[in-house]
Amino acid sequence: MRFATVRRVVLPFLLTGVCLAVTHRPAPLPAQARATAQAPAANAMAAVLQRNLSIIEQEFVETADAMPADRFSFAPSSSMGEFTGVRTFAQEVTHVAAVNKNIFAALLGEKAPDMGTNENGPASLKTKAEIMQYLRDSFAMGHRAMATINQKNAMEKIDHPFGPRSRLDLAMISLTHPYDHFGQMVEYLRMNHIIPPTSRPGH
Repeated sequence: MRFATVRRVVLPFLLTGVCLAVTHRPAPLPAQARATAQAPAANAMAAVLQRNLSIIEQEFVETADAMPADRFSFAPSSSMGEFTGVRTFAQEVTHVAAVNKNIFAALLGEKAPDMGTNENGPASLKTKAEIMQYLRDSFAMGHRAMATINQKNAMEKIDHPFGPRSRLDLAMISLTHPYDHFGQMVEYLRMNHIIPPTSRPGH
């Protein structure tokens, strides 16, 4: 086959391929997705911490809110087993919120709030509404604190009643500690014939 013939046969296909390649380029990412993709690697640590805080926040707040206001003072009696000196349902909630606030204040460089007796938070908290607001405020404070952690400062030691600890260490405590009390609150709900939100169909 002569060169001129080859050119007449092959060239149209090549041009078609180029046109298709140009026409079918991937669409540019939306601005928000593009910003996320280009975010500095240092923010990745904060993003992971924020995501995990949101998980325990949702589960813990839902579980706390599931107990009726008139049962917030519930604590298992000795007839149910060995429960001497255990916290009431309300105290389980305020204890976690108080520890949250204490940890997050340290991460933010703010004054440590009043932990109250036995780390149960301010004695002024009486009603379910007050306690739930105190709890939600503690997690809101947590999101501000998590946003300050990055790869450069994660291992920086800061003073805390738990002892000098790294920022990342304190952040991890705030993610794991609530689950200790979440489990107890689930049992308290079941003792009151309430299915915990996390055990309900479709959750």
